[in-house]
Amino acid sequence: MSGSEMGEFAGALLILTGGIASILSVFGLIRLPDVYTRSHAATKSSTLAVLLTLLGAFVYFLFSENFISVRLLLGIGFVFLTAPVAGHVIIRAAYRSKVKLADISTEDELFEKIHGEKMENSG
Repeated sequence: MSGSEMGEFAGALLILTGGIASILSVFGLIRLPDVYTRSHAATKSSTLAVLLTLLGAFVYFLFSENFISVRLLLGIGFVFLTAPVAGHVIIRAAYRSKVKLADISTEDELFEKIHGEKMENSG
């Protein structure tokens, strides 16, 4: 197996892994109980899935056509920087809009920091 074929295989494997991570993030979005935990699935695993897929495409084009795609590198950087920040901002807006935690949640650590008082445990 030549170096080019090994690089193509590595790229395809990264793309496949990204696809599997994307499917797992969908299961997280379906199964998790509230907006806060769903956001965790949406931002962490979806970001990983997109990054693996873009990295796989970059590696594949690098070894199959000796082409360095600056667009793919910029896409990797853009997703890596913006997806977690966007998830954080969305969850912060949900918290400030008083979206309830799931019933199985045991603690709200942010309540005391924002309101300066301890929250009563209703469980």
